[in-house]
Amino acid sequence: MNAISKRSSAEKRSTPRAASVRPIALGSSDPEFLSKLGRRVREAREQRGLARKLLCCAADVSERDVAAIESGEGNASVILLRRIANALGLHVTDLLDVDHSAPEQRQLRRLLDSLPPNRLTEALQRLVQEFGQDEAVRRKRITLIGLRGAGKSTLGAALAKLLRRPFVELDREIEREAGMSLSEVFLLYGQPGYRRIERRCLERIINDQQDIVLTVGGGIVSEPETYNLLLMSCFTVWLRATPEEHMARVLAQGDTRPMAGHEEAMQDLRSILAARESLYRKADATLDTSGATPEASLSALRRLIPQP
Repeated sequence: MNAISKRSSAEKRSTPRAASVRPIALGSSDPEFLSKLGRRVREAREQRGLARKLLCCAADVSERDVAAIESGEGNASVILLRRIANALGLHVTDLLDVDHSAPEQRQLRRLLDSLPPNRLTEALQRLVQEFGQDEAVRRKRITLIGLRGAGKSTLGAALAKLLRRPFVELDREIEREAGMSLSEVFLLYGQPGYRRIERRCLERIINDQQDIVLTVGGGIVSEPETYNLLLMSCFTVWLRATPEEHMARVLAQGDTRPMAGHEEAMQDLRSILAARESLYRKADATLDTSGATPEASLSALRRLIPQP
C-alpha cells in the first residue's frame, strides 16, 4: 500500500461518524439569520393553514426539529430544509430568502424552475432583450461563430476592414493572456483551465470594447454560461458549411492531421456538427458559406449586419 493509500485509510479510521460531528460555532450574525429563517418557515406554514404536526407528517421530519427551527434555535441541515420546503410547495431558496425579496422575484424563480431545460435559454434571451444590456450596444459587437473551416478568420478580418472596426480573435487573446499557444494551454491546464481563460478574456473584451468584429472558437457553444454571455452581449452570426468544405478548408490551411483516418475524421466532424447545430442556431443570424467565394460570402455577411 502506498503512502497516499495509507494516509487515506488512516483518515477514514480517524474521521468520526456524521452523527457525532459537533455543530459549528455560531458567529455574531448567525442567531439573527436563524431567527429570520424560523419566522419564514412559520409564516409559510401558517399561510397554508397547516398545523405543525401536519407539516411534519408531510415532510417526514420530527416535530421537535421543526419546533426548533421555528423558534430560531435549530441549525437545520440542508436535507431537513429541503423536505420542509417540498411539503410547503416551495423551493428551498424561498425559505433561505430570510430578507424577504419581493414576491415577484420568488414567483420568477418558481417560473424558471418549472421550465424544461430546452426553454431556459429562450427565457433568458427574452429577458435580456427586454431588460438587459442596451440592444444598440449589443449589436455593435459583431461575433462570428462556427466550426473551424467555416471562414471565420477570413471573413472576420475582411468585415472588420470594411466596417473600419478592430478585428479581435478570442483564441489570440487567450494565447496573449496565457503567454503560450493554445496547444500548450490545453497541455498545461487541460480543458477546464482553457475554458476559464476563455471566459475571462471574453468578459474583458465585452467590458472594454463595443465597435468590434470578434471571432470565437467553435467549442464555445458547449459552455452554457460563456455562450449565454456571448449571446447576451454580441450580435452573433453562425458561419456554416458542409462537412466536406470544413475538412477541405482545414487541409488548405496546412493542417494535415485530418488525413490520418480520413473517414473516421469525417464521421467525427459530422457528429460534432449534428450535436452542436441546435446551439449554433441560437445565433442572431446564419450564413451558409458552402460553395461561395470569399467575396460573395462577405457581401452576404454585410447584408446580415445591423445598420448603425
